[in-house]
Amino acid sequence: MIYFGRVENKLNLLQLQDDIDKLKADFNSSHSDVADGRPIFTERLSNWTERNEKRIILSQIVSMYLKILENTDKSKAHVRNISEELYTLKASLSDGSKKMEDLKNLTELKMNDLKIQRKAVNELFSVLQKLGDTTNSHRRRRRQCRC
Repeated sequence: MIYFGRVENKLNLLQLQDDIDKLKADFNSSHSDVADGRPIFTERLSNWTERNEKRIILSQIVSMYLKILENTDKSKAHVRNISEELYTLKASLSDGSKKMEDLKNLTELKMNDLKIQRKAVNELFSVLQKLGDTTNSHRRRRRQCRC
């Protein structure tokens, strides 16, 4: 695929499929409890539609897979192959990880702290300006599409 004038490396999913099948066997993923409930990751992906949004959620999902693989037998070739691909993907999604960290830090702000409240109020106009800029450009794009 070409994004912004450069060719992006595509995963060789056919090559990885065999390794993933072996990993499924390692985890006994055909066990009946796997079918219980909703999907873990794939359902969440449908809520993230823009390319940059998807990079945020995908960076977190890739990190979670890497965490799973930390406790697996790395002497197995298929585990190493999958891990290498995931580390490569993680590196290409590093901007998504940074954005996710920003979101996490926002949720941890102590909004009942008077100093934080003062700073937030001080920044309110600038935040609203940026919000106006993004909504106006979105409206312009929508109007242009109706031609």
